[in-house]
Amino acid sequence: QVQLVESGGGLAHAGGSLRLSCVGSGGTFSTYGVGWFRQAPGKEREFVAAISSGGGTTKYADSVKGRFTISRDNDKNTVYLQMNNLKPEDTAVYSCAGDKFASTVRIVAMSGLGSWGQGTQVTVSS
Repeated sequence: QVQLVESGGGLAHAGGSLRLSCVGSGGTFSTYGVGWFRQAPGKEREFVAAISSGGGTTKYADSVKGRFTISRDNDKNTVYLQMNNLKPEDTAVYSCAGDKFASTVRIVAMSGLGSWGQGTQVTVSS
C-alpha cells in the first residue's frame, strides 16, 4: 500500500485560504483514487473531496462546493486541497486516504480505503 503524508495545515482567519498537500510514497500513486476527509472535535469523520486516479473526476461535499478545489500532480505523487473562503466550521483535522483504482463513489463512501495519512490540523478563527 502507498503511504500518505499530509501537510499544509495551520491557522487561518475566516475568509482566508490554505492549501493542503497529500504526498504518496512506496507504491504506484498514479493508480490511486484519493480523497480528503475531516473530523472536528466531538463529530464523526466526514467526506470533503475526492479525485480519481487520473484526475478526470472529482466530487465534493455540499458544504465545500465552490470554496474548495481538489487536484493532483502524479509526477509529484501529490494530491492538493485548495481551501478558499474558509469558515470557522471548517476547523478540523484533515486527512487524505485512498486505494488502488478507487472510484470517487467508493471514496465518498469511505469504503475499504487501505491507505490513510496521519492528518493535519486546520483551525479557522472568526
